[in-house]
This record gives sequence, structure tokens and C-alpha cells, in this order.
Amino acid sequence: MKYVLAIDQGTSSTKSIIFDENSELIAKGFAELETRYFGEGFVEQTPDAIFQNVLDSVGDCLANFKNQGLEVTDILSAGISNQRETFVLWDKAGKALSPAVVWSCKRSVQICQELIEKGQEDLIKEKTGLIIDPYFSATKLLWLLKDDEKLKARVEAGEVYFGTVDCWLLYKMTDGASFKTDYTNASRTLLYNIHDLTWDNEILKLWGLENLKLPEVCASSSDFGNWCLTLDTDDTDSAKHGLAQIKSASHKIKLPITAMIGDSHAAAFGEGCFEKGTAKATLGTGCSIMMNIGDKPVKSAYGMLTTICWSTENKVQYALEGAIVACGSSIEWLKNELNLFDCVAETEAMAKALEDNGGVYLIPAFSGLGAPHWQMDRKASIHGMTFGSSKNHIVRAALESIPYQIKDVVAAMEEDIQAKLKFLAVNGGLTKNQFVLNFLTDLLGIPLEIQKIADISALGAAYLSGLKSGVYKDIEQLKDFCEKSKNRVEPDLGNGLVKTSYQKWQELIKS
Repeated sequence: MKYVLAIDQGTSSTKSIIFDENSELIAKGFAELETRYFGEGFVEQTPDAIFQNVLDSVGDCLANFKNQGLEVTDILSAGISNQRETFVLWDKAGKALSPAVVWSCKRSVQICQELIEKGQEDLIKEKTGLIIDPYFSATKLLWLLKDDEKLKARVEAGEVYFGTVDCWLLYKMTDGASFKTDYTNASRTLLYNIHDLTWDNEILKLWGLENLKLPEVCASSSDFGNWCLTLDTDDTDSAKHGLAQIKSASHKIKLPITAMIGDSHAAAFGEGCFEKGTAKATLGTGCSIMMNIGDKPVKSAYGMLTTICWSTENKVQYALEGAIVACGSSIEWLKNELNLFDCVAETEAMAKALEDNGGVYLIPAFSGLGAPHWQMDRKASIHGMTFGSSKNHIVRAALESIPYQIKDVVAAMEEDIQAKLKFLAVNGGLTKNQFVLNFLTDLLGIPLEIQKIADISALGAAYLSGLKSGVYKDIEQLKDFCEKSKNRVEPDLGNGLVKTSYQKWQELIKS
């Protein structure tokens, strides 16, 4: 039996999972990661702590694997999925020169405003597919250099290495022998031209970054280098905690790293979004929707981001990405602030207790409305309340707002690519709510697909790694795995109520 290791390095933790050649989960490891929140929206992590976090997680996973009597030498390769826009600066020796500035950090709000006022947004959108926003790496890099003259001088002298988390981990794993990233992570920096698949010299010169050392950019499924390590489970303290101690630069195990990809993109691949018109939606606090749009980038007319979905050495697939600001957070607000229920699981029965929404709608613009409306100064509101309205109506209105918003984004994406959605794969906590799933599938008029495994990003990284190392044959085999490992929710095409309700939603959104 052949195996592949997936390392899913996220914002709050690292999960390490070993899959076999049949796509079955064999062993798992986990380690929590500390994040610092301070100041006006500052978010940081310690670069060396991220690397150690990966070592701990992988050690835990390998110990569990060995405890089953399995041989680590049967693991043919490893893949890395990572928190996307978070980046690190370091020197040639691998010493961090900055904190890991996390994707959610807002320190560069003022810099973004200045760049927009200089008229640079159209140029950036055209070349990178993104908007000038603190979410993306480069504006926070500019903040660091503005704040630290010595660091800026080192960049100008060509002494500073830049990379997203995947690149930082690879550099440490290979003791500096491999300085690479993949198309998806590069495409989230504001420095990468998604049309030419190159670092954009015009943008680098515009922002004074010509001498910044940037990694070689490869397909997501590629030969990224070898991780040399030793597995030591003899230490009693390590064994007691189920951890294995891993040390770099050894000859015991040479593990090829054959995939690197941003976590949302990895999730799209793990969900089987292999072709144009396939999409995934993560129903979490917010909702991230990513649709495969084929082998050419499409400029959105509705404010979607254009990004690279995934790639192999002979194929690059692009995607449109839309973000819904309030999804699960709306339900949490009803629980925590209005005390309408004690547990989120109760909301399904509350919604189903009603024949319809009674004309009650909740527009969850608690932090504005995201794609495709981009009404960021709008406030949340509840419409259609009467003395006959109950808390069940408010709960149902909040749950219905999730499918409505997803429909808005999907419809905009379909207009952008002039093609219909083939299927929507959904994941995240709210997929446990059958009311939401049934309402969504009826509204879209297509099946929803739900993977039986929750760790979708890790699965996507494993698939891409295994394609390169030979654990998996081809994408056709992966399609078969996806088909067998998913549950489907079929639409009731005769449900006219959802369409009538959606028309009223659209009227309220436009008012």
C-alpha cells in the first residue's frame, strides 16, 4: 500500500493527515497555533512557531501511523495546503526578519487608500485579478517597509526573501535548498500576473520592490524538493504525548514535497472542482465560494475576484471567488445577542415548524454586504415583521439569507462566464442544517454534494501530491474517489415557494 502525507497549515492549527492509495484516511495529527491580536486590527504569528507547529503536528500523525504497524518509508510524498495571504520575510540563512503577518490583519488600510487615490486599482485588478485591499499580502509588506527603514534598506540591497507560509515552510524543511511557491499562493500577493504566470515587474517597480527576493513559482502539483527528517519515538516524554520528535537534515527519511496550494484552492480540488462550471462553497462564519472557470482568466463584471484555482504541470485552471460576509455569524448573533435559542442545532426545527417565512426577511449586512452587491456601508435589517411574527420567523429569515446570498454570487458568476453551474460542493458547519441544504438546492435547481471527510483542504493537497508521486493515477481516478465519497442532496424542482421568496429578497436588496 502506498501513502501520501497532507499538511494543512491553517490560521489556528496544523492538521496532518495520511491517506492511502484508495483515498482513505489512515492517520491524523493535530497541533494548535497561537495568534496575536493587538492594536487596530493587527494580527501576527511567530514564523518559527509556525514551523514548529508543523513539526509537532506531523510528528503526532507519524506516531499514530507507526502505532498501526505501518512503515513510514511507504509514504511516497507530502503536500502542503496553507493559510493563503499570510507571509514572512527572512534572510538567506532562514532567519525570520518579520513576524508572519496574517491574512486577516488590517494594518495596511491607510496604505490601500493611498494606492487607490493614486489611481492604481485598475492596473492591479487587470494584472492580478484582485483588488487593493489589506486582505492581500503586498499592502502589508509595504506597511512593514514604511515602518522599518533598516528592513527597507535590506530589501533594496537584495537580502530579503519573501514568501507565503508554504514557501517559508519549504525553505525551512529543505534547509534553504528550495525556494518555491505555487501559482495559487503567488496569485494572492498582489505581485503576480495571472495572465503571464510571472511576478509582475511593473508592479514591483511601482512599489519599489524590484530587489525583493521572490520564489520560483510552480504548478500546484510539482517537484518542490525533499524534506529530510528523522523519526524518533524512543523518547518517553514524546511517546506519552503521542508525539514524534522530528529533526531536519537527516538521512533516515527523505520525503518528496510534491504539492503546495492555498487552503481554499485545495478545498476546491478536494471537492472535485476539476472542470469549468464546478464550484465549492464553505459555509462558515462567512461563506467563500470558488468556481472553476476553465483555462483562461475572466474579468468579473460583478466584483468577483479572479484567481488561479489549481494547477498541474500540464494544466492551469482559473477561478472566480466571491465572499459572503455574514453566514454562520448571523445565526450566532441571534443566539448570543437576541437569545432566540440555546444551541445552533435547534434552528433547523424552528425553521421547519413554519410553512413559509411569513414575509419576514433578514438582510445580514452586519459588516456590509459583500459580493456581488458590495454595499459595504449598508446596515443589517429585518423586514416584514407583524404581531403575528415569532422568533421562529426571525430564525428562518436568517437561515434563508444564506441560500439567497449564495444564489446571488452563483448567478453573478454564471453571467461572468456565460455558463451554468454544474454542481455545488458544500462544506463547513452549516452543512449539518438540513433546512439550509434543502432550501439551497431547491433555489439553485442543482444537486449539492457533501464530502464525507471534513478535512477537504488536506484531501486536496494529498490528491495533488499523489498525482505527482504516483500514489494516484490521474484526475479521472480522483473523480471516481470524489463520486464514491460524497453524499448528494437533490433539488425539488417543483418547489416554487423558494423562487417566489427569492424574488422578494432581490427587491429588498435593491431598495
